[in-house]
Amino acid sequence: MRLTTKGRYAVTAMLDLALHAKQGPVSLADISARQEISLSYLEQLFAKLRRNELVQSVRGPGGGYRLGAEAAQIVVAQIIDAVNESIDATSCGGEGNCQDGQICLTHHLWCDLSKQIHQFLSGISLADLVARQDVVAVAKRQDDLQALDLIEASAV
Repeated sequence: MRLTTKGRYAVTAMLDLALHAKQGPVSLADISARQEISLSYLEQLFAKLRRNELVQSVRGPGGGYRLGAEAAQIVVAQIIDAVNESIDATSCGGEGNCQDGQICLTHHLWCDLSKQIHQFLSGISLADLVARQDVVAVAKRQDDLQALDLIEASAV
């Protein structure tokens, strides 16, 4: 299974954006701090997400990013696809040259698994994730830690 940090970070950042959508545009710096993802890496990911219309940028003071559609309309598979991440369980990258340039015995099995995973992720929206109590609990902890960091930084 090849889902790299690019796909994981993109989904994490989009979920963070969805969780904080009611507060207005969300800065990449805030996402970076909460999720411990490099700001420059987020900028690269959000450029791809913007090109795929999954996010919109808001310029000016108080600017940042907002979702490009309702959270219920954005599914996890779209996010992964937008950052050019493939969900591929084959050892050949789906090329069919797994055994001396030919299809191996289990090639079709791993292709079917890849399709099932993509289909599964196509059935999960950001709204579904935002509604989960375990996700909300983690987001609250992250928000509390970020607020504490801001208080400590201003006291110095």
